[in-house]
Amino acid sequence: MPDNEASPAPEKQDDNGVVPDDGFIAKWINYFRLASDTMTYEELLQRKQARDIREEAADCAKCEKHRDYLLAYSPTIRFMRQNINKFGGDLHSGNIRCRRCDVFQEGAFDPNYGIKLCANFLQDRSQVEDTIAHEMVHAYDHLRFNVDWGNNLRHVACSEIRAMTLSGECRWVREFWTNGQYKFTQHFQDCIRRRAVLSVAMKPGCKDDVQAAKVVNEVWDSCFPDTRPFDEVYR
Repeated sequence: MPDNEASPAPEKQDDNGVVPDDGFIAKWINYFRLASDTMTYEELLQRKQARDIREEAADCAKCEKHRDYLLAYSPTIRFMRQNINKFGGDLHSGNIRCRRCDVFQEGAFDPNYGIKLCANFLQDRSQVEDTIAHEMVHAYDHLRFNVDWGNNLRHVACSEIRAMTLSGECRWVREFWTNGQYKFTQHFQDCIRRRAVLSVAMKPGCKDDVQAAKVVNEVWDSCFPDTRPFDEVYR
């Protein structure tokens, strides 16, 4: 090689050896490591975080496009929005915000903020619809039942059960393709219990998953059949 010809720069690596997916060669290096099972869980997380930062603008733009379509055309979202309006609330594109989230979640509701959609964890319009519907149930419960989010785990558990039931996220097709749940019998109720326990366990006032499961079981019989503002479970 001539002295004046620069050598190709080596692929940049992070401290733990992960090559960011910012080029053709880098992507194939990581695909090979994935296929050969030589990438650790921590490296997978770091790769996902790097991807989310790199694609943040595109993820949020796609999320916002889905959000705006659903606010205009989704029967479930339109119905929930109308019922929230009856109690003095209003959810719209200005307070349903698409953001990049650092921890795994699909969305969140805050009485003072509105709804956050985690654009980097939402894959398609159907998942965005389920997530908006879920968080809108929380918004409805907050206005209709005066939920004490910070101090009453029974309130939180009841709203989680209702949100899981009414949003459609526990329908069998989604659980099969998204979460690898293959059970046919008792699938719907098992999914709701499992996801509600996980959500309650993440609250600051909950000691562990044992307490979360206990609280969910305590309110199950009264909260699972409660489909307000719907007449029945539609999704």
